Amino acid sequence: MSSVLVIGGGAWGTALALQAHRAGARATLWLRDPARAAALAATGRNPRLANATLPPGIAITTDLATPAALRLLAVPAQQLRDVAARLPPGAPLVVCAKGIEIGTGLLPLQILAQTCPGLHAVVLSGPNFAHELAAGQPAAAVIAGDDAGLRAQAAEALGTPGFRLYGNDDPIGVQIGAAAKNVVAIAAGAVIGAGLGENARAALVTRGLAELARLATALGGRAETTAGLSGLGDLLLTCTGPASRNYTLGHALGQGCSLAQALADSTGIAEGVTTAPALQLHATRLSLELPICTAVAHLVAGHTSLPQAITALLSRPRRDE
Repeated sequence: MSSVLVIGGGAWGTALALQAHRAGARATLWLRDPARAAALAATGRNPRLANATLPPGIAITTDLATPAALRLLAVPAQQLRDVAARLPPGAPLVVCAKGIEIGTGLLPLQILAQTCPGLHAVVLSGPNFAHELAAGQPAAAVIAGDDAGLRAQAAEALGTPGFRLYGNDDPIGVQIGAAAKNVVAIAAGAVIGAGLGENARAALVTRGLAELARLATALGGRAETTAGLSGLGDLLLTCTGPASRNYTLGHALGQGCSLAQALADSTGIAEGVTTAPALQLHATRLSLELPICTAVAHLVAGHTSLPQAITALLSRPRRDE
């Protein structure tokens, strides 16, 4: 039996611990807060994942040095550097965060390369809502990295017939798709919230996918990767329903809610808010056209209103697709 340490006690980390247990691994879930860890150990219930109860076979810890054959890093992207810097040497990592570090513009695996040099790591991504994975509903994801052996190890530790895992050797393309889809989801939510219709959303998501491919290629990834689970798949999930935090936040903005109020009403972290300005930095540095991502960055920064952003996008010069 393999052993898996899941680092991060949010909804996603809890769902991954349940999935590791379901796959036959000896799973341990790490939480930063001792009080929350004690409550979870006593009740098996995580308020951030209300539909799930942890079985007794999943251990709870606050010790990052807990030994395991594989470690899953399931903390928000903006907390990744802080947690990674505290990790002791040990088992390889599967990064389960989606986003780009604000200020540096670094992807999750690039952050790890700085904070944990020499540590083997891959990234897991795909169209996965935590509450559905926790419930054991069918899903698929991709494990991306340069180490084929580690990709196989992670798939063995987490994969089941109901959670199909695919390997991928383009971690840049996978990480870009995982991060940028949150930004497009904010725009998609705003379109529907503003009453602009399904035609507008479909057009926006399609052009958003083109932006993902453009950015992935410019950063050294492959455009075709963004047509997979971590690009198109994640876009379909996050741009179409209220279970997506980024879509829900965009929907509130589209209905005239302020960003501060939309964030206050959110039940979790909408990574697209911090990812948008990071993508804008990449666009500027690489002289790339990312009009949707740039519009969202300006919107969340308060530099433009939603009507102004929509007008700017619709008035762009005509071009071949």
